[in-house]
Amino acid sequence: MSQLIINSFEEFEKYVGQELGVSEYHTITQNQVNLFADATLDHQWIHTDPERAKSEGAFGGTIAHGYLTLSIVPYLWEQVVKVNNLSMMVNYGIENLRFAQAVMVGDEVRLNASLENITNLRGTIKTEMKVKLEIKGQKKPAFTGNLVFLYHFK
Repeated sequence: MSQLIINSFEEFEKYVGQELGVSEYHTITQNQVNLFADATLDHQWIHTDPERAKSEGAFGGTIAHGYLTLSIVPYLWEQVVKVNNLSMMVNYGIENLRFAQAVMVGDEVRLNASLENITNLRGTIKTEMKVKLEIKGQKKPAFTGNLVFLYHFK
């Protein structure tokens, strides 16, 4: 997978309606899930107790928190697109987010991103990205949604 390089608003604008790219796969580990549980104080057994999740859970094992899968988007996004000549980038919002399928510990996930819209707001660039977090070997994605970023080019 090759990273797309964007240097200006004009370059970004050329990709409206197109796929920007796909990240590498990232494996979700039990340690990552446990650390996320510690950080968010969400220690529900379906995430943190492999034995109980295997015997009592609906999925046959522990699953990642939905918000954990969302929180790795910046890491995966950097593999898809590199935007140069910025003074700042801000996460502005998430629209139409739907968690479609649980991510099991041990699953490999990757981000697929397309540019839906781009607007120049007097020098601040608002981008709307259609994203899905794909699970290797699964038809349904972990989630879909539209991420809104604000870019401030130098």
